Amino acid sequence: MTAEPVTTQQQTAPTQVPATVRASLSPSRAADFKTCPLLYRFRSIDRLPERPSVEQVRGTLVHAVLERLFDLPAAGRTPTAAGDLVAPQWDRLVTEQPELADLFPGDDPAAVADFLRSATALLDGYFAVEDPQRLEPAERESLISAVVDDELLIRGYLDRLDVAPDGALRVVDYKTGGAPREAFEARALFQLKFYALVLWRTRGVVPRVLRLLYLRDAEVCDYTPDAEELERFERTVVALWRAIEQATERRDFRPRPSRLCDWCSHQAHCPTFGGTPPPFPEAAASADPLRDARSRPAPPPGADE
Repeated sequence: MTAEPVTTQQQTAPTQVPATVRASLSPSRAADFKTCPLLYRFRSIDRLPERPSVEQVRGTLVHAVLERLFDLPAAGRTPTAAGDLVAPQWDRLVTEQPELADLFPGDDPAAVADFLRSATALLDGYFAVEDPQRLEPAERESLISAVVDDELLIRGYLDRLDVAPDGALRVVDYKTGGAPREAFEARALFQLKFYALVLWRTRGVVPRVLRLLYLRDAEVCDYTPDAEELERFERTVVALWRAIEQATERRDFRPRPSRLCDWCSHQAHCPTFGGTPPPFPEAAASADPLRDARSRPAPPPGADE
């Protein structure tokens, strides 16, 4: 699918939110609650800090490079050009988020160099599955949102949206981990269905393709949704939010132990590991219900966002 060029790559205008909307939900936070209600509480209500992992930051860097790659003329979108973007984008990220430098104690030049080389290797995986010289994305790193059930704003950031000459949509998501096992792939598809639902409700078009690009393994996973499936998914999202509201009212977010616990940053506060959650924030009920915007918590290996 070759996308038609457009002049605007990001939607930066404030979302017009109807007065009936009471809350918002992103795919990351929805996936947190599905995975473990207590994890949702730690991230969305307690707002406990999480130290970013090297894997997460490498993913952020690669996403930044791929976004900037499409700023170049089509003929200039080569593996060499992408590699040349890695160091400048890393410098930009560290300038914007100085804490990222703490990933490498003592600012070890060798460790930083190895990190940058590992990011460049992932870009090689990208070029193995896609030719950016043949693409003109309609949108990159674009915030999209829609209101469902009159009261819930669902929103998230697309890595990339391609629009074909016939108007067909392709949602593309870059994954810097390896191609996942079934459970992790279901989480990734949940995220893309979330985006597909927003696009369908706002543009009246069901995306033709939801595409996951797994850069480490140079693999592509395509999925084709239909309107009936998205209707069911919408009911699932609304039911999920109602469950979140009920848990908030009852202050009852229970842990759901799984293998994903191995990568959780909050074991010290989790009863499963002998910890105690912090006191429930008194301001939780009165907090801004639309604050659930973009966030990219560290995912487990193979399930990165």
